[in-house]
Amino acid sequence: MSLLKEPDLGTPARTGGASVDVEIDGHPVRVPEGTSVMRAAALAGIEIPKLCATDSLEPFGSCRLCLVEVVGGRGTPASCTTPVAPGMRVRTQTPELDKLRKGVMELYISDHPLDCLTCSANGDCELQDMAGVVGLREVRYGFDGENHFDAPKDTSNPYFDFDASKCIACSRCVRACGEVQGTFALTIEGRGFASKVAAGASERFLDSECVSCGACVQACPTATLQERSVVELGMPTRTVLTTCAYCGVGCSFKAELRGDELVRMVPYKDGGANEGHSCVKGRFAFGYASHPDRVLAPRLRESITDEWREVSWEEAISFTARRLREIQAEHGQGAIGAITSSRCTNEEVYVVQKMVRAAFGNNNVDTCARVCHSPTGYGLSQAFGTSAGTQDFASVAEADVVLLIGANPTAAHPVFASRLKQQLRQGTQLIVVDPRRIELVRSPHIQARHHLQLAPGTNVAVVNAMAYVVVTEGLVNDEFVAQRCEGFDEWAEFIARPENSPEAVQEITGVPAAELREAARLYATAGNAAIYYGLGVTEHSQGSTMVMGMANLAMVTGNIGRPGVGVNPLRGQNNVQGSCDMGSFPHELPGYRHVANDDVRSVYEHLWGVPLLNEPGLRIPNMFDSALDGSFRALFVQGEDIAQSDPNTTHVHAALRALDLLVVQDLFVNETAKFAHVLLPGTSFLEKDGTFTNAERRINRVRPVRPARTGKQEWQIICEIAQAMGYPMHYESAAQIMDEIALTTPTFAGVSFEMLDRVGSVQWPCNAAAPDGTPVMHVNGFVRGKGRFVRTDYVPTQERSTRRFPLILTTGRILSQYNVGAQTRRTGNIAWHPRDVLEIHPHDAELRGIHDGDTVTLASRVGQTTMQAQLSDRMPVGVCYTTFHHPESGANVVTTEHSDWATNCPEYKVTAVQVTPANATAAAEAAPAVAVPIAGE
Repeated sequence: MSLLKEPDLGTPARTGGASVDVEIDGHPVRVPEGTSVMRAAALAGIEIPKLCATDSLEPFGSCRLCLVEVVGGRGTPASCTTPVAPGMRVRTQTPELDKLRKGVMELYISDHPLDCLTCSANGDCELQDMAGVVGLREVRYGFDGENHFDAPKDTSNPYFDFDASKCIACSRCVRACGEVQGTFALTIEGRGFASKVAAGASERFLDSECVSCGACVQACPTATLQERSVVELGMPTRTVLTTCAYCGVGCSFKAELRGDELVRMVPYKDGGANEGHSCVKGRFAFGYASHPDRVLAPRLRESITDEWREVSWEEAISFTARRLREIQAEHGQGAIGAITSSRCTNEEVYVVQKMVRAAFGNNNVDTCARVCHSPTGYGLSQAFGTSAGTQDFASVAEADVVLLIGANPTAAHPVFASRLKQQLRQGTQLIVVDPRRIELVRSPHIQARHHLQLAPGTNVAVVNAMAYVVVTEGLVNDEFVAQRCEGFDEWAEFIARPENSPEAVQEITGVPAAELREAARLYATAGNAAIYYGLGVTEHSQGSTMVMGMANLAMVTGNIGRPGVGVNPLRGQNNVQGSCDMGSFPHELPGYRHVANDDVRSVYEHLWGVPLLNEPGLRIPNMFDSALDGSFRALFVQGEDIAQSDPNTTHVHAALRALDLLVVQDLFVNETAKFAHVLLPGTSFLEKDGTFTNAERRINRVRPVRPARTGKQEWQIICEIAQAMGYPMHYESAAQIMDEIALTTPTFAGVSFEMLDRVGSVQWPCNAAAPDGTPVMHVNGFVRGKGRFVRTDYVPTQERSTRRFPLILTTGRILSQYNVGAQTRRTGNIAWHPRDVLEIHPHDAELRGIHDGDTVTLASRVGQTTMQAQLSDRMPVGVCYTTFHHPESGANVVTTEHSDWATNCPEYKVTAVQVTPANATAAAEAAPAVAVPIAGE
């Protein structure tokens, strides 16, 4: 398509209230009460000149360009700040208004560089446009007086520059930073002619609190804030709508190109998940797709000690298929399997699980969701009957209380965090349950009502204690429970036992009983209370138990089935939800239907033309164990670096070495590829055609911005391997794959590329009963019929601190990096986080003779690594914290074999460790050094 320019109606929409009839330049228009005159005019097709106004920000009224006349009124009010009134008659074009607007524009232009022909914003500058709109032909004041032409340029940010000489002090960047992003990093300093935008005391964007979300760049009406890519490549000329491939928020973007060269990514205002906002990763960190490290041709080797050799696609596919057949002939049908990726499209994941079941003839397929959110699928399915979150992101706007557990949205899901911060500033109460004091506990303009700073591994004890308060203090929603739930009496008897009281668990959790009681009452008595959670819930030995515990808490208070409530997982990777939906687990076909279900299996047997096994296959941990015992011999890994991301690194490496054939499909030569015999190049999200499903079940189109640099789509490669193995699998397009998904998966029954291209996005279930999708689940009843209360006994983790390993390590993300960093470390984001650091409490550091910035040894009973120490009181004494984005330091080397009892999700969040100065003799007593980072979120 050509360049897509979205309409800007000047001020935000107003909803609710009565409709108001007004007349603008003789045109009648009806709008909601509270609508600005400017927006009403725009809806009537009348554009009023403006500079400080934009419909993503509240009206400000500073530029004085949008003046209008109101019949019977006095003066010339600003249309952006003037609300409509019944019977109002407005004139937007009169000789007096023309004169005033030209005068205002003259003042702007008299202090603005006249370099339009060479300016990077030429053709995309609102100041330039408005000068034309008002008919400015001369500047009577001249250009010889005092001006800001020599104002300095800030080039510190790796992605955009700030040219103060072109700033018109409209405050749009400042307001966007506060109203949209919620960071408040920018201010207007000085008064009158001395007014200027400042990035805090440092005066440099890179050194300020700016998080480089791009909201200021997007809001700027001139070239003051401009992407360097635009300066270097020129203005884009066409747009492709697509979806971000980082976190589970699933932001929609306009990929803007000049010819076939990507110039910039601009968040799409009609994006259901992000509504025109973005974060630094989605907005700017796309350069990895063109990085010289990309693998663009297949590579083969007979032994992992051999050098790689580049081969044709034909040779790579033939070799892979032949070796897979040979291994099955020698070791049995179940000797091979595959792992799918949550970074790939639904269509790519679907064909991999189909290849395993139809071409391999077994159910040995698993996904990287195993190591992050598999407890979500199990726990929510047990309680509600479906393996997904209950709300859309917009639902948080109607929450009175938000219970945030084991998640750090400002770092891991920043666009959702901005939504949440907007609500907190408007009065929504926040309860944070986290061992670490995250930014949302206390930061400019927001503060959590409660921070339950629990000991790592005690989530279940805390949620049980909250439920204890609800049950024993008469806060149960009796009507909801009676009408919509089952198993309550048995569960209530269990939860009301003294061992679940806040006083009883205080010593276990470290959370003061009085504060826990207050938090429970706040949640239970809110009009609408919502739970949002992350990997701090699931990556525990009791991850599944905790998910069911949160479901119990939501049901007992009636906080399910309407906007503003629910139990909502903040999924880590872009398509974690989708990879699970597509049947990537060894016991489930697409749509979470068990392989033992004869009716479901017969659907696929009829369509695929082969019999399917009715017994579950191997999970990822089983694959590794079986590789070591010799019964599992070959593995296909789609876009997942298991040598970095899975726990017990030594065990994983040994399993990979034991394989007769390891096939890796990825963008780069990653840690897993070091053990591979075949390396198949993958496609970046800029080359994919398909869909992603985000954390709110939103199915978004992913459209190719450029042709696949490898010459093939990933789903085509899978089909060709299957065909070379003797199973006929062919599709004409990714759209045809989605058609098959819709044909066989009830929750996707109404989904097609045509439908998504028409409506933008849709949340499953999307079928005959819900043709427009389902923003909120379980409205009139649960998917399983009645919500099920499940007993959730607290069982302490086996991983406990000892005399030798007295500290507990927990992990998380940082905003600028993503997962194991393979993508973001190959972009300008490296400027913010060049290395992982170990946050350690000053008390713990002092006991060990550790100072801020020292290199320390981090050791557990299974391994050790070194990294830089950073003193921090964000954690309680006895707890330390690190990120996992850099392979040079890493944290996965110290994590253990413990995992969730129901799903084998690794217990990454609780590891007993010791920290010592790197040259201390105690380090020599620990296990041999290996450095591999922890699993991605």
